[in-house]
Amino acid sequence: MASPSSRPCIALLGGSFDPVHNGHVALGNYFIELFAPDLLRVIPAGNPWQKDGLQAAPQDRVEMLRCAFDQQAIPVQFDLQEIERDTATYTIDTLRAIRAEIGAETSLMFLIGADQLQHLDTWQEWQQLFDYAHICAASRPGFAIDASQVSPAVTAEFARRAGTPEQIRNTPHGLSYLAENLAVDISATEVRAALNRGDRPEMLVPRRVLDYIEQHHLYKKLHGH
Repeated sequence: MASPSSRPCIALLGGSFDPVHNGHVALGNYFIELFAPDLLRVIPAGNPWQKDGLQAAPQDRVEMLRCAFDQQAIPVQFDLQEIERDTATYTIDTLRAIRAEIGAETSLMFLIGADQLQHLDTWQEWQQLFDYAHICAASRPGFAIDASQVSPAVTAEFARRAGTPEQIRNTPHGLSYLAENLAVDISATEVRAALNRGDRPEMLVPRRVLDYIEQHHLYKKLHGH
């Protein structure tokens, strides 16, 4: 675990969270333990340009996040700027806005899961993300970053920028970190399929989130599909 520095440190966790599941919580917890940031800022996507329409309404996704992240070791803040943006959401715009808000000195870590890592080179201005934050990624169980699932460009960028927790905690942006021992392999698609069948996937989703989903009749079969 990185020893705390005098430099403030914020971890950002973005995603569509449709719904939030144990993989998201594990990703947040892993990096909280490793880096001891001062704050976890969770950023639900509004209109992600790479995904078809989201099933749950923005307000429901935010409430599910509150249920999932109600017992963290550090303060958690919910950042709704992507939901409130009228246009398509790009991570680069969000990071620029956060950096402008918090100033140049804060260490900013953007946390991504393996599924996001695999498509990172398709993101808008993905190499510029490092101008605003460190990128900390989880590898899927069973493969390292140089496997066929991650593009050579991303692999090279991660290798070139690789930093220790100490370095990341003590610089504002520009480094990468790959967690290869975070063995969580859950997809929201798999969770939605289980809910659609009427199952209660307690191994995949926090209990309070499942309660919320049931109370609000989310992810039920729609239009006979």
